[in-house]
Amino acid sequence: MTDRGSGTEDGDASAILIPLHEARRQRLEQPVSFDRRELDQILRLYGRMVAANEWRDYAIDHLSDRAVFSVFRRTSEVPLFQIVKDPKPARRQGAFSVIAAGGRILKRGQELGRVLGVFDRTLKLVEA
Repeated sequence: MTDRGSGTEDGDASAILIPLHEARRQRLEQPVSFDRRELDQILRLYGRMVAANEWRDYAIDHLSDRAVFSVFRRTSEVPLFQIVKDPKPARRQGAFSVIAAGGRILKRGQELGRVLGVFDRTLKLVEA
């Protein structure tokens, strides 16, 4: 039996169609978040920095306009760095950025892996 009034067949709720403008509005109301792949890259970096005794704590904020991964040396301090995903400047400057404690943008780009490269240490020659 087909229920023509609701747009579903046999009670299948997944077949409900909504107007495009309604779908865009619902998507805009949802907070920006890191997807699984992005969060995996960030947590891999976090694990390395914890092992190096550089970072000790983190916080994740999913705001309406951006997602922020903040890292701390101590819980009671301001964040050392913030890894930000902001979709608004994505086409021009890139959706991802790393911001230092003073608010200075250290790196910005389209690809999260390259932006996180700012934390890779370069080898230095030390003479004794």
